[in-house]
Amino acid sequence: MSTENEGNEGNAAEAAPSVPSAPPVPADAPQGLPQSAPDAPPHPDATTTQHQAASPAQDPATTPMAPVPPAAPQYAPPAAPQSAADAGWPPPPPAVPSYAHGAQGGGPVWGAPAQPQAPDAPRKRGAGGLVAAVVVAALVAGGVGGALGFWAADSNNDSGSSGSTTVAASGTPQDLKRDPDTVAGVAAKALPSVVTIDAQGGDGEGGTGTGFVYDKEGHILTNNHVVASAADSGQLTATFSNGKKYDAEVVGRAQGYDVAVLKLKNPPQGLTPLPLGNSDQVAVGDSTIAIGAPFGLSNTVTTGIISAKNRPVASGDGSGGSNSYMSALQTDASINPGNSGGPLLSAGGAVIGINSAIQSTGSTGQSQAGSIGLGFAIPINQAKNVAQQLIKTGQPVYPVIGATVTMDEKTGGAVISDQGAGGTEAVTKDGPAARAGLRAGDVITKFNDTVVDSGPTLIGEIWTHKPGDKVTLTYKRDGKTSTAEVTLGERKGDS
Repeated sequence: MSTENEGNEGNAAEAAPSVPSAPPVPADAPQGLPQSAPDAPPHPDATTTQHQAASPAQDPATTPMAPVPPAAPQYAPPAAPQSAADAGWPPPPPAVPSYAHGAQGGGPVWGAPAQPQAPDAPRKRGAGGLVAAVVVAALVAGGVGGALGFWAADSNNDSGSSGSTTVAASGTPQDLKRDPDTVAGVAAKALPSVVTIDAQGGDGEGGTGTGFVYDKEGHILTNNHVVASAADSGQLTATFSNGKKYDAEVVGRAQGYDVAVLKLKNPPQGLTPLPLGNSDQVAVGDSTIAIGAPFGLSNTVTTGIISAKNRPVASGDGSGGSNSYMSALQTDASINPGNSGGPLLSAGGAVIGINSAIQSTGSTGQSQAGSIGLGFAIPINQAKNVAQQLIKTGQPVYPVIGATVTMDEKTGGAVISDQGAGGTEAVTKDGPAARAGLRAGDVITKFNDTVVDSGPTLIGEIWTHKPGDKVTLTYKRDGKTSTAEVTLGERKGDS
């Protein structure tokens, strides 16, 4: 699993026959009536950090029809009739229907020529009169409506609408505001506190990443692999969403955690830190909002959900020299190269993680792989602890168990190696694991209540804690399962 490296028919239905000029009459239908239609390798643990390329146990490659409607029934039209009367179809109705003469049956049959009749006596106003009255009323109403419509259009023209009769939506500021709990509202509030980081190393290497304002003093929280190329000798700049750019310097970085803290050299007044949430309280299915600069496209906002929690992830910094391990938040929010170091927000706008890695189908040549909906973020609770250490001392502090474990996958747990780095003992003498009775060859299968299936999983779980925390390890030895209480030790720095 490698981290994102910043920088980038079926058959068609037959056509229905053209409609004949007069409706066809099926051969067996009675005259005048239409026929009805038919029915359709070894590695140090948390104590010694020999960084070997390793993949998370979950996956070895992290980079980071609508049905065609049935054809219309085909009807063969019969030969065209000589006339409408021959075909059995009635001729058009007369200008005045028979019922216009009243209800006494004196009218002509529909289709026969009307004969003039002399009135026997004065008649009452019948249905015909009523129809005429309704028609007149409708005409009057139509006239009034047309007059009103013309008046409204003419009024709009008088107000400078250039002859248009369309009505424009209001452009007042209050109509353009978004509710604060919408994605647009959250993004509008968060974007001014997110920066695009440009890291240029002395050797010309570099790339683009993301960070966000951590405090009012000008500290920026991001990923280590975003700034690694320019950490020792290079140039770092942070550009805000308003386009203003500031020089920055590294305060401290932790390779194992993949966390770094920068500080703006001349921070502007009125910096607004993003509020930090509680990643322990995040639930699968919660909405997420990611902000970053994918492929250099600054101020990009994407949305998704929390797809999983405690996902073991091992990611490299692109140089192959070190790996970082995390028990990550998995999200389907679109994350691409350039998003690294940016905030993963809750629906309420609080930071719950730092976007750090992606699972990808791979990259070819000079192109970089993109999002396939599998992104991983460092939980903010862990990142906050690391940031505090870096700001205070400039170096990270790692909790350890004092044992070296292998990085092999599909071992059913984290196997304590036969020996440690450089031929040292796999279990540190008088270290936490040794005091708890663990020894080489033991297979650790659980860390507290979390199932451990590999070395990276174990390390990621250990690093969610602090030195001095007491944890329970479940392990197997010679086919027997046992537990041990371990008080985590500490190691300072990445060397």
